[in-house]
Parts: sequence; C-alpha cells; structure tokens
Amino acid sequence: MNKLLMMSKVFALTAVLTMFGCSDGPAEDAGEKVDEVVSDSKNAVEDACEKAKELAGAEKQDC
Repeated sequence: MNKLLMMSKVFALTAVLTMFGCSDGPAEDAGEKVDEVVSDSKNAVEDACEKAKELAGAEKQDC
C-alpha cells in the first residue's frame, strides 16, 4: 500500500510539472521578444554593412 501511494505521488508530481513545462509564461514571452530584437538588430547591421560596401564599390558585398 505504501508503495502504491508513493507511485501515485510521483505520477501526480510528474503530471503537474509536465503541464507547467508546456505553458507559455511571461519569461518565455520575454525571451521570444529578446530573440526577435536581437535578430532584427543583426539584420539591420548586416543590411547597413552591405549598403556601405555597395556605395564604396567593394567587390564582395556580403558582410
């Protein structure tokens, strides 16, 4: 009986942790926004670099 109770507790804890792990929380939303800002910034810098190389007449315009 004691073993069954322990197994039930472990199962319940696992189920609860699984449910919380799948939900989008404020930390995950903030992380996604940070990823988006970093990606947008990287693209803007790369576009500016390519434009500068184009205006300078560089052979390779990839940055």
